[in-house]
Amino acid sequence: MGEAAYLSKHKEDLQKSFYKAIPEVVFWPVFIIATLATMVGSQAIISGTFSVISQCRALKCFPRVKVVHTSNHIHGQIYIPEVNWILMVLCLAVLVGYRDTDTIGNAYGLAVITVMLVTTCLMFLVIVMVWKRNILGALAFVIVFGSVELFYFSACLAKVHKGGWFPLVLSLILLSTMCIWHYGTLKKQAYELNNRVCLDMLLSMGTNLGINRVPGIGLIYSNVATGVPPMFAHFVTNFPAFHRILVFVTVQSLTVPKVPANQRFVISRIGPPEFCLFQCVVRYGYKDQRNDTHDFENHLIETVSEFLRNGNNDGEAFRWETTNQQQSSPSDDVTASSFENVVSSESSKKTVRFRGVGCSKELEDLREARESGLAYMMGSTCVLACDTSSYLKKFAINIVYGFLRQNCRHPAIALGVPHTSLIEVGMVYRV
Repeated sequence: MGEAAYLSKHKEDLQKSFYKAIPEVVFWPVFIIATLATMVGSQAIISGTFSVISQCRALKCFPRVKVVHTSNHIHGQIYIPEVNWILMVLCLAVLVGYRDTDTIGNAYGLAVITVMLVTTCLMFLVIVMVWKRNILGALAFVIVFGSVELFYFSACLAKVHKGGWFPLVLSLILLSTMCIWHYGTLKKQAYELNNRVCLDMLLSMGTNLGINRVPGIGLIYSNVATGVPPMFAHFVTNFPAFHRILVFVTVQSLTVPKVPANQRFVISRIGPPEFCLFQCVVRYGYKDQRNDTHDFENHLIETVSEFLRNGNNDGEAFRWETTNQQQSSPSDDVTASSFENVVSSESSKKTVRFRGVGCSKELEDLREARESGLAYMMGSTCVLACDTSSYLKKFAINIVYGFLRQNCRHPAIALGVPHTSLIEVGMVYRV
């Protein structure tokens, strides 16, 4: 406002109005503060970009990227190498392309005022839908702040052809990327849900296919929370053998920052007990830190053992809290455990304890299967649009979405699955 007041009387100093408006006595202190503010603003943009990209990735609105947690105490302190390199390249491209601080200022001004205007509009939704306040108060907020921002925005629109076009084009590219990735992901999940196989039908085919059960534990990763994913059915029909104990694992990223520990794992039985089939849903918030592979294996096996120990054989879902202290009922104190075995992972040197009161046979089978080894199975799918689809859909799915899937992080790497224990099943999805 002070700069605007100065310009109202000194229109000839338009190019250097900021520094001309500063009194000579405080010029150098303000100059130093302005330089430091530029550094702080640059760091804020970098950190904010990391945070927004991480949350968009968790909400399936951005391709998979590597997220590094740089602090053991502050969870939100993250670093994304790919985004950091992209920011560096874009900064250099702006400097080399514009070569003028005036055009850079035009682009920056339009970007800032657009963010302010969009934030005000989104704040209207927060007031009405999240805070549950009166819609008239929300409208008053938008009118008061939005009217002022609209004046600035209309002034910046006159500078679109003078460098302001760059943030608009960049925003359009990012928005298109996010929309296409989200659209392709939803189509892929819809195909898996519509083409999932009923377990009874798969087991009824066992006699004809001659399905064999091999020692060990198999973790089948899929987005299907119920039933058998089409990838596994495709595998069984071509290679009729799978592990003695199967756990269908579904990782869900919820739209909440953190998931309570007692709601992290939800496990249930699939089919009769003699089939040794389980379904496990692992829930993460978009700010939750994923456990490493060995911790995940140990927690998952402990969850299954606790599920069996409690005798949940009716298919009812069971939640298990990932804490070190196990709560026991009075009956467990009276009746001694039938056995207690400790299985050590040679690579992680962490233990998994099985305490059983009943279902000792299943717990023994679980212990033996854990000693035999653990394998992961994931789908290596190729998502293509149907032949009858429009050219726009084919371009979005076949070209853009396919390009993003090929160049983003592999799901096995994102989930920390060891490459030596991974089985990938190729399949084409026609969406």
